[in-house]
Amino acid sequence: MGQVTAATSRTFAASAEQVMAALADYRDTRPRMLTEHFSEYEVRKGGQGAGTVVHWKLAATSKRVRDCLMSVSAPREGTLVEDDANSSMVTTWTVTPSGDGAQVRVETTWNGAGGIGGFFERTFAPRGLQRIYDEQLDRLQAVLAAHPAEG
Repeated sequence: MGQVTAATSRTFAASAEQVMAALADYRDTRPRMLTEHFSEYEVRKGGQGAGTVVHWKLAATSKRVRDCLMSVSAPREGTLVEDDANSSMVTTWTVTPSGDGAQVRVETTWNGAGGIGGFFERTFAPRGLQRIYDEQLDRLQAVLAAHPAEG
């Protein structure tokens, strides 16, 4: 058993403040970022940044569905951490200024399986999750472009 990590990043034309405000908005912006891999999305507490509790199911493949109950924290400026109560999965969204815009990095880590199953998980799961995050970042770009002043 070893830790598995999936990550991707993107630079946006919006300010770091606008991007962080959009990412911290679990009631309006985040549902618009969801791909077909997500279902049963529900804000259970809060809805804006730290203190939010949100639920969803993530179908990384047709056979692998994770039931996620995420508690959101903001341990430092420009960072949101989603910690899954149902597993070892932790997703960190980091927003940093980049020129006239902002860079977003999303990274998820979890404790992978052992044995041959773990080998396949470490080999294929990061790429699959990276594709999902790339689609989410595409959708975030569309949200930011449609509402540049709001984020």
